[in-house]
Amino acid sequence: MAKIDAFFKLMHEQGASDLHLVAGQPPALRVRGDIERVKYKVLSNDDLRGMLYEITPEDKVKVFEETGDVDFGYEIPGLARYRSNFFMQKNGVGAVFREIPSTIMTAVDLGLPPVIKKLSSLPSGLVVITGPTGSGKSTTLAAIIDEANKTRHDHIITVEDPIEFVHNSQSCLVNHREVGLHTKSFSAALRGALREDPDIILVGEMRDLETISLAIEAASTGHLVFGTLHTTSAAKTVDRIVEVFPASEQAQIRSTLADGVRAIIAQVLFKRADRKGRCPALEILIATPAVRNLIRESKTHQLNSMIQTGKKYGMQLLDEAIMDLYNKGWITGDAAYQKANDKAKFRPLLREPPADFTEA
Repeated sequence: MAKIDAFFKLMHEQGASDLHLVAGQPPALRVRGDIERVKYKVLSNDDLRGMLYEITPEDKVKVFEETGDVDFGYEIPGLARYRSNFFMQKNGVGAVFREIPSTIMTAVDLGLPPVIKKLSSLPSGLVVITGPTGSGKSTTLAAIIDEANKTRHDHIITVEDPIEFVHNSQSCLVNHREVGLHTKSFSAALRGALREDPDIILVGEMRDLETISLAIEAASTGHLVFGTLHTTSAAKTVDRIVEVFPASEQAQIRSTLADGVRAIIAQVLFKRADRKGRCPALEILIATPAVRNLIRESKTHQLNSMIQTGKKYGMQLLDEAIMDLYNKGWITGDAAYQKANDKAKFRPLLREPPADFTEA
């Protein structure tokens, strides 16, 4: 057993999402959204480096020594997988580990709206899950892919950096590819995937023009593609995708995106106020013919109105989902205000002026 594994076991016991190990400071855990110190000595740079390198593949050590940053996956069989990031900082090395549970929760387990589960049965098209870092995008995607793996008879290819949730082949054939280990880049993996007889492709991060372009192309040629971005609403997601491209190509991309998109899910995660745990709030845009026309005609400012009138398709605005959680007593007014898009609507819920004084 590696020396660092004791921290991972503590992390698991405490229900922490992240482990922070930084030279010059004691270890820390993020538990239900808050950083908590671990009662342990201050980590020296040499001790921490030795602890980290014990679990790090040689090629990743080389990359870290050369660049000062590296990502990779680490697994303790029977416990969990971890998304690992090493970085250099003022006092030496630092590392953050995000726990990826071994057990994949279903959409029902996660309390997600019924339409999320139905996304797994789409024959083709693009589904984008968006939200800030740590909002549960990977967990939601894993639930959708798991449902497809159980109910379809298809070939699923996932491309991630690093691999997070591991899906053992059930009714589907599943292949996991890790950027930097099994393929050079997201775009290289996507180009290859189109020649590998896929039915479903998961793109861990649509981070550049080429990857986004290939994802849209794959979705428009009979494949079901799932990807993630870091936007905060469905309308902003459409604009972000289009604005990645040069102005001369944007009209064509709008048209291609309108044809290929099937759903956009914007997600945030809250700490429960009534008990231990967390709960998600989702904005859901389903690409009905009317929605596709708005995207094609560059009328994304009207998408919120379309979501409001599209409840029969399972659509909902993020702020509606947040208000629902507040009315149930699951989250505080302060938390609701902090993550809402239309903050004016949530201002009366605040017990004191907002922490962000620029919004006062």
